[in-house]
Amino acid sequence: MSFSRQAVNTEVAPPPQPFYNQALVANGFVFCSGQLPKDSTGNIVSGTVQDRANQCIKNLKAVLESAGSSLEKMVEVNVFLADMEDFEKMNETYLKWFSEIKPVRTCLAVKSIPEYTDVEMKCIALL
Repeated sequence: MSFSRQAVNTEVAPPPQPFYNQALVANGFVFCSGQLPKDSTGNIVSGTVQDRANQCIKNLKAVLESAGSSLEKMVEVNVFLADMEDFEKMNETYLKWFSEIKPVRTCLAVKSIPEYTDVEMKCIALL
């Protein structure tokens, strides 16, 4: 069985740290790194957890499209919240992005998220 791997990075999403890529394409899948709610200049967006969840999804969309995929091809999403009290509010925004067939999902409350924000998302999609 052959194995291929290609790094994906786009200027449309926030720049990654030097120790990871925004995504990897491997054998027909796109594995996206966790996306913080940053704009393309690297600043955390202000506002509510809904605003920041929306930005995380926008960033995943940009990375997926750069890899040749899309939100519609997502098969798994992991959501990390700093406070599970934000679960319903995050879901309000999340549901606006997906059609009838939604990706499988895990949502966890974690002790802290980099840069002291309240939400981070990562995903796997088909190419």
